[in-house]
Amino acid sequence: MTYRAIVVGLGGLGSAALHRLAAELGPGVLGIEQFELGHHRGASQDHSRIIRLAQHQEAYAALAAPAYKAWYEVEAEACQQIVTPTGGLVIEDRDERRGTATGTRNIEGYTAMFDRHGVAYERLDADELVARWPQFRAHEGVAALYQPDSGIVDAARANAVHIALARAHGAEVRTSTPVRALRPDGEGVAVVTDTDTFRADRVVVASDAWTNQVLAETGTTLPLTVLREQVTYYATPHLAEFAPSRFPVFMWHGRHNFYGFPVYGEVATKLGQHMGGDETTADTRTFEPDPVRRERYADFVARHVPRFGGPELYSKTCLYTVPPDQHFILDTLPEHPQITVANGAGHAFKFAALIGRLLADLALGHEPSHPIDAFSITRPALTDPSFPRSFHV
Repeated sequence: MTYRAIVVGLGGLGSAALHRLAAELGPGVLGIEQFELGHHRGASQDHSRIIRLAQHQEAYAALAAPAYKAWYEVEAEACQQIVTPTGGLVIEDRDERRGTATGTRNIEGYTAMFDRHGVAYERLDADELVARWPQFRAHEGVAALYQPDSGIVDAARANAVHIALARAHGAEVRTSTPVRALRPDGEGVAVVTDTDTFRADRVVVASDAWTNQVLAETGTTLPLTVLREQVTYYATPHLAEFAPSRFPVFMWHGRHNFYGFPVYGEVATKLGQHMGGDETTADTRTFEPDPVRRERYADFVARHVPRFGGPELYSKTCLYTVPPDQHFILDTLPEHPQITVANGAGHAFKFAALIGRLLADLALGHEPSHPIDAFSITRPALTDPSFPRSFHV
């Protein structure tokens, strides 16, 4: 069986790429997923991800507004709501961070990007933060930024919508079908599974923690580290205080980088930590939450948003698959340009609808619609073995 394009992996990035390729090509596009759709073994699970214009690096700030536009296009095509506006806070505990290297992940880094891209925001001190949102507890060393366009992308719903739209454009989907090898074949690719070998003119690999396994026969091995991360849902009894209309999504940069959500998806609030999880692999990871992180989350909630907490509804784990510089990979293989590779570095879902279009551009040989040079597969972080790596930030 021959296809014009095959997408391997149907999580956040892969499902978006499948939609865009099918919209462009019509029938002749295939999506392959090794597990069932909506599975919990990877990175694109759960109800919610933060979407925000708040970025502290130019490569992402340039994509933030186009990502919103891409999501709105998907919503309009499907007549389904995916993005829920809540407003968003970036909060920095300067006392906890004093003496540590923060790079641009600080108030000044965010405001520099806001100002460069003409994004409206408010700067708040600790008293102003608590006066506006009395759910928080903050001391004098805390500063904050508020940006009203931040909100929630419903991850599971977004993936399902992308798959449905792809099918509507004529794409085929095969689940429970692991890809065992990609074999470049002239100008195309042989895609080998347990039961069939498909041939495609172009292949997009969006297999996250399984990327190197899928690429094994292409001669490419990427320096990717898989981390086991986790979130906790709290069955707060104070539902009205943490409704999406009354409480924003937030990021808290202190000794650890926490992020939180109002009540959404579950009748519970949600807290996570960005990075810092134990190293693992896709095949050896466990699904048991880390008790150390559970305690760390509970301590943070007790100190800074006490009514956000309540009985733990559940904690769950997910995977981050991260290059040494923590930046995306969106590029074609230099020796096999018919194969496009996507990696979201643990923070791509907010951009997924846009990345789907960028991957379709790359796969079809079009000039990408937005700048992605920073995400090249030939950059030093991916080609220089001495490039420093640190994920406990």
